[in-house]
Amino acid sequence: MANINRGVAEFFGTFWLVFGGCGSAVYAATVPDVGIGFLGVALAFGLTVVTMAYAVGHISGAHFNPAVTVGLWAGGRFPAKDVPLYIIAQVLGGIAAAYVLYVIAVGAPDYALAANGLAANGYGDGSPGGYSLTAAFIAEALLTFFFLIIIMGATSKRAPAGFAPLAIGLTLTLIHLISIPITNTSVNPARATGPALVEGGLALQQLWLFWVAPILGGGVGGLVFHWLNGGED
Repeated sequence: MANINRGVAEFFGTFWLVFGGCGSAVYAATVPDVGIGFLGVALAFGLTVVTMAYAVGHISGAHFNPAVTVGLWAGGRFPAKDVPLYIIAQVLGGIAAAYVLYVIAVGAPDYALAANGLAANGYGDGSPGGYSLTAAFIAEALLTFFFLIIIMGATSKRAPAGFAPLAIGLTLTLIHLISIPITNTSVNPARATGPALVEGGLALQQLWLFWVAPILGGGVGGLVFHWLNGGED
């Protein structure tokens, strides 16, 4: 498969993840009486991964996340030469989705970016539950670590074929159920970057954590699984 095809697949997959996941939070989570709440948002993020993994996973491997790309590289599953292409495509997909989210959101008469936001990630004043920087860093790194363990296990040659997207999507749902109150859940620098760029202010100031912690957790997760699996794919 040509690199351009793989890059475009990653762009579309990340776009869908951010648009579907953050869109559910922005448009549907707080609708009076019928809002989907945290549970619905968590499920939406999981569904975006499941659906796009089945759609384009055979083209790009369905990373949709710089931390996953780095983790797979660290675990010996992905060539270093393709890492920049994937990360650039993922970040551009996240940014494009955030701007489309905003364009749609301002069509509502009571929407204001400063008040309603775009489901950006944060800690302290930017955290839904007011969690500290330390708590946010630990949560993001730890959850991304386990995300990589599960991704690499589910996509191993010895794992049951065809079920990886379901396992990965359900894992992302669980991750959101745990950490939406802590950081609004990133575990994905591309997902964090799009809304932060559109919102600016505090979200943009705190964006660094949502690159450093997931990349660290993903990289260590990839290394640990590679060791745990005896160095096999």
